[in-house]
Amino acid sequence: MIRNAWSEVPRPKVERFAAIALAESGDLAQTILGQIRSEFPQLRLMEDESGEPKALVGIRRAIEGFVQHLAAGAADPRMPPEVFQEFGKGEGLNGRSLDSLQAVYRLGVRLAWRRFAEIGQQVDIAAPAMYELAESGFEYLDGLVEQSVRGYAEAAARQESERLRLQRQLIDRMLAAPHADPERTLGERAARIGWELPAAIAVGVLIRPAREAVAPAVGQGILLDMESEQPRMVIPEPDTAGRADLVRRATTGWSGAIGPSVPLGEAPASLRWAETAVRLIEDGLLPRGEVQHCAERTEELVLLPSRELIDAAAPRCLTPLQGVGPTQARRLAATLLAWIETSGGAPEVAHRLGIHPQTARYRIRQIRELWGEALDDPDRRFELLLVLRAQRLRGELPADPD
Repeated sequence: MIRNAWSEVPRPKVERFAAIALAESGDLAQTILGQIRSEFPQLRLMEDESGEPKALVGIRRAIEGFVQHLAAGAADPRMPPEVFQEFGKGEGLNGRSLDSLQAVYRLGVRLAWRRFAEIGQQVDIAAPAMYELAESGFEYLDGLVEQSVRGYAEAAARQESERLRLQRQLIDRMLAAPHADPERTLGERAARIGWELPAAIAVGVLIRPAREAVAPAVGQGILLDMESEQPRMVIPEPDTAGRADLVRRATTGWSGAIGPSVPLGEAPASLRWAETAVRLIEDGLLPRGEVQHCAERTEELVLLPSRELIDAAAPRCLTPLQGVGPTQARRLAATLLAWIETSGGAPEVAHRLGIHPQTARYRIRQIRELWGEALDDPDRRFELLLVLRAQRLRGELPADPD
C-alpha cells in the first residue's frame, strides 16, 4: 500500500516515473525472463498462440499493471485475478511446486525493483517514497502469489479428480473379471495414473466408521476407491516386508477385510473373499474395529458362510445326542470336539476344557457308547469336526460348557 511519502511526490515526477517504466516494460520483462531462465534452467515455459512465452506476457502485464495503478494514484495496486490464476494453473498442470513458483516471483520482483530504484533516482524521487514503493511492490507480489496459488490449487484439484476417476476405472476393470493377460487389458489404464502393474495383489473392502470418514492415508502405490459404498483397496505386492504394517496403521479405526494375495489377473477372487469376510463382520461373526486378513481367518471363512450345509449335516452327525438333555448334549459335544482336536486321551481333553481328568474320562466313555465304531472312521470324525467347530464359531457351543 502506498503511504504518505509517495503521496507527497509531485505529480509530474510520478508521471515521468510511470512513463519511463511503461516504455521499458517490454525490455524489463525480457531481462527478468532471461534471468529466470538462467537461474531456473529446468523451468519449461508455456507459449501462447503466437509462440510468445506466456510468462513473458504475464511479467510485462504485471509491471504495467503496477505502474499504471501508481500513475493513477491507486492506494493498493492489484492485477486482474484471472491473469495469474491462469499462470498458477499452468504451473500446477505441469507438475511444478509452489515453492519454485514463489521463488520465480521473488526473483522477478527483485529485478523489477532494482530498475524502479534507478528510475526513481533518474527523476529525483526521494528515498522515503521509494522505500514505500518497494513495500508496495512486495505487497503486490503477495497478491500475485495469492492469485497463482488459487489457480494452482484449482489445477491440482482438477488433476487429482481426474486421477481418481482413472484410478476407479482401473479398479473396476481389474475386479470385474479375471484377466488372462493383465498387461494387455490393464497396462494402458495403469500407465495413465503412473501405476506399475504388480505380479500379485490383495483386494481390501472397508466399512466406513462414519459417513464423512477421512480416507485412510495408505500412501502411494495402493489404489483406493472411496466412491463405493464400501471403499475398496488394491494392495500391490502385499507380501512385501512392511506392507501389512503400513496398511494396518493407515486403517486404524476402520473395519473391513483384506482378501488373500493372488496373481494380478485373479483379483476378483481376492475381492470375493474380502466381501465374504465383510459380511461376517456385519453379521457380528467377526470382530469390528479392525481390518481382518482373510488368510488369518481361514476357519471362519470356510465354515461360517457354509451355514446351510453345516446345519443340514448337523442332525445326522449329532443324532446320538438326541436322546440326552440339552445341557448334557452341549457338554458331550464340547468334549467330543476337544477329543477330536487333541487326538489325545482324558488328560489332554481335561486340560482343553478346564475340567477334572476323571470327568473327561467319564464323558469320553459316554461318547464311545453313543457313537460306537463311527468314531474310528476318519471321514466321520472330520465331518463331526466341521459341524462342531462351526457351532463353536457361531457361539452355539461354548468352549467351556460348564
